[in-house]
Amino acid sequence: MITQASFVRPGCPARRRAGVGAALVLAVVLAAGGAVAQAPAPAADPVVAKINGVEIRQSDLALAEEDVGQNVPAGTADAKRDWLINYLTDMTLLAKAAEAQKVQDSDDFKKRLAYVRSKALMETLLRDSGKAGATSEAMQHVYQEAVKQMGDEQEVHARHILFRVADASDQKAAAAAEAKAKETLARIKKGEDFAKLAKDLTEDPPGKADGGDLGWFTKDQMVPEFSEAAFKLDKGQVSDPVKTSFGWHIIKVEDKRKREAPPFDQVKDQIETFVTRKAQIELLNKLRQEAKIERLDKPADAKPAADKPADTKAPAPEKK
Repeated sequence: MITQASFVRPGCPARRRAGVGAALVLAVVLAAGGAVAQAPAPAADPVVAKINGVEIRQSDLALAEEDVGQNVPAGTADAKRDWLINYLTDMTLLAKAAEAQKVQDSDDFKKRLAYVRSKALMETLLRDSGKAGATSEAMQHVYQEAVKQMGDEQEVHARHILFRVADASDQKAAAAAEAKAKETLARIKKGEDFAKLAKDLTEDPPGKADGGDLGWFTKDQMVPEFSEAAFKLDKGQVSDPVKTSFGWHIIKVEDKRKREAPPFDQVKDQIETFVTRKAQIELLNKLRQEAKIERLDKPADAKPAADKPADTKAPAPEKK
């Protein structure tokens, strides 16, 4: 998803959780074929160790780190480097011992070797196709299309004062919270400052620090009851008490505007990731369409879900 930094407090009551973006879906689809580390040029690829004459180079450390991943113990850069060299040392010694025992001639080893070879070929092709697809033109196209999707959507900058109701079935607590909201609204109408009252009275902990400021948000980012009330108000207006699953709110709209797209440079990395995944998915879908894929473990008319083309629709930019 193309994201934009915001002043909105993401964990505030009434805010919806963000949905999973298309780019993240693509990342999941391609989880088995992640990026492959580029091997450094020979001049920048020094030998870091020799094991019985077998050279271990800097590029070998990079490949080992990519392969081992999260299993590399946490620590300083030097400690991690030492661990990787020790890991490759053990691998080299054990591999040579296995060769001496003719392990490479076994059927099991040959199957494993074929699998590893296919996986490395897959990852390399996906890396190269993704890199080729991530052109400046493609990235700009995705950005412009995503901006168009935003249309004339509106945003509201609002504050709120919340009186919580922990248990919606507790009628006594709900009535008490509503009464507090009505009393607070009366004080606001008499001229008391909304932000100051929010700091003093709100039961939304972050709101005590920022005067109940929710920043800018779109209609779909809040629960329906809250959004419906907020978007009906004009700039400077204060709502009547609003009931949501969190309790009772008083809302003040500070400003309204057309939703703005984030600058290209701010979301460039995320667009590049999306375009890269899109190119990889398109290659995979093309190869699937051209291939004869037979599932012998299922009836002939059963088509696995994995055979369906993956979605490559561009995500819309998120709010500013």
